[in-house]
Amino acid sequence: MPAPIPAPIPGPARRRLTRLVAGGLGPGLRAVRRRDVPAVRGDMVGGLTVAAYLVPQVMAYAGVAGLPPVTGLWAAAGALALYVVLGSSRLLSVGPESTTALLTAVAVAPLAAGDPARYAQLAAGLAVVVGIVCVIGRFARLGFLADLLSRPVLVGYMAGIALIMIFGQLGALTGTEVVGDGPMGELWAFLAGLGSVHPPTLVLSLSALVLLGIGARWAPRTPMPLVVVLLASVAVGVVPWFAGLATVGTVPGGFPVPSAPALDLADYRSLVLPALGVAVVGFSDVVLTGRAFADRSDPAPDPDRELLALGGTNVAAGLLAGFPVSSSGSRTALGRTAGARSQLHSVVALVMVVLVLLLGGDLLATMPRAALGALVVYAAVRLVEPAEFRRIASFRRSELLLALATVAAVLVLGVLYGVLAAVALSVLDLIRRIARPHSAVLGFAPDVPGMHDVGDLPGTAQIPGLLVHRYDAPLFFANAEDFRRSVRDAVADAAPPVRWVVLDLEAVTELDITAADTLCGLVHDLDSDGIVVAVARAKRELVADLAAGGVLDAVAPERLFPTLPTAVAAYREATTEPS
Repeated sequence: MPAPIPAPIPGPARRRLTRLVAGGLGPGLRAVRRRDVPAVRGDMVGGLTVAAYLVPQVMAYAGVAGLPPVTGLWAAAGALALYVVLGSSRLLSVGPESTTALLTAVAVAPLAAGDPARYAQLAAGLAVVVGIVCVIGRFARLGFLADLLSRPVLVGYMAGIALIMIFGQLGALTGTEVVGDGPMGELWAFLAGLGSVHPPTLVLSLSALVLLGIGARWAPRTPMPLVVVLLASVAVGVVPWFAGLATVGTVPGGFPVPSAPALDLADYRSLVLPALGVAVVGFSDVVLTGRAFADRSDPAPDPDRELLALGGTNVAAGLLAGFPVSSSGSRTALGRTAGARSQLHSVVALVMVVLVLLLGGDLLATMPRAALGALVVYAAVRLVEPAEFRRIASFRRSELLLALATVAAVLVLGVLYGVLAAVALSVLDLIRRIARPHSAVLGFAPDVPGMHDVGDLPGTAQIPGLLVHRYDAPLFFANAEDFRRSVRDAVADAAPPVRWVVLDLEAVTELDITAADTLCGLVHDLDSDGIVVAVARAKRELVADLAAGGVLDAVAPERLFPTLPTAVAAYREATTEPS
């Protein structure tokens, strides 16, 4: 009997499936179908260059995370493979990064209780939970959270992260044993043990740092991390003075079998809060890095799509026994400089990582840990932006204080709580600005159309008896009383006495119930003083809020004006003495 013929897919469902297959693919897979030979050649060169930079870098970051170096390659392979399918940026390079690696160490170490096997499982489990958090955030459309971190907070946060990374590598750079409680404890422990510095280790690490700096300055297209690590490996093998320096050691070949981390439900619950911090940092890094490299040919990444991509890359990294991943600004810049034009360069980098894992175990094993520590410190130094601190200071002192407070929060509270403190500082700074916004009394300036702030233009004067008041912010609980006070003060300062108050609400885009109650009380107070209250330029949505909050029950309907000229004309008509 012949097999039954499947029922055709209904038209709407077929169109949705077509859009999912054609439009849902990441730019990397779409690029494979191109016939643009120069662009493909650029992606090939860019991918090889990024891979040469990525291999030693992610191994170093695995050390920051407290894991064997090979786990950095496993995590990178999973992240590269998934981002090509799910990501929205043509150039972004994803994989292990310094901040997420450090967050991993801070989150996992207290839970592992010194057991290396459990530590590795918890790190992989953290990546899976981060991925799930990001996917949930995508379907909850939380991409807007990328905008909660202000520039001063981000600059201060990255500087704090850089200092923690440097303090954490002092032992690897000097050959001393540095054990301390938190970054400041590590710093004091290092200073106390300065007498035990191992000279060969210090010389090798400082030489690596110098070479990295020279390469960045004079040969920016050269994959200096790979060159430096290879030179350091050769030095350890042939220079007797360097013999015996700590190296990476045995590196497992190939890939682990993809599997869920062997953790129980209680372990996963304990990882939820750290995962939220890692997700916030990783997502902010992805969106900000993607925006930094966006141009006409590569539009800014879609935040919601990037949440999904970050979720997929972290789940993939966790299933491959890796740790949480994010994006890399340095690798993204290197790929673009080398000619990369699409995510096809990530496919090339992925192939190179696979080949290294399959064939390069012996070479990886000889890498000195001091050289990898130098890579971490070099990356950390590049996170600090002194020019940005100077620019922020010249713009506004309060924003410089905000940046410095963020640095202190990260150093004193630790990375995870530093993340939360950074978000809280951003939100508090926003509330501070909105809670005390600019307000103005408007009048007419000679020979200048329209109404203007009486303090802006010479000769600006109010119409006698009319107070036009503008408040330049949404009205909500934090500034409702400030709004009421600004109107009352303007009425008290006016001469001659005010007969009408026109509230110019064009800049008021939102109104909460607290502000509505305050506005109702203000209208009643002014009415009891014999002052007429009118509203001008309220947007349709705001009018609905005014009605729902009972404000329009206090303000007469005929006192709701679409423009300031109509409000002024109504005042003049109402106050003109009959002849």
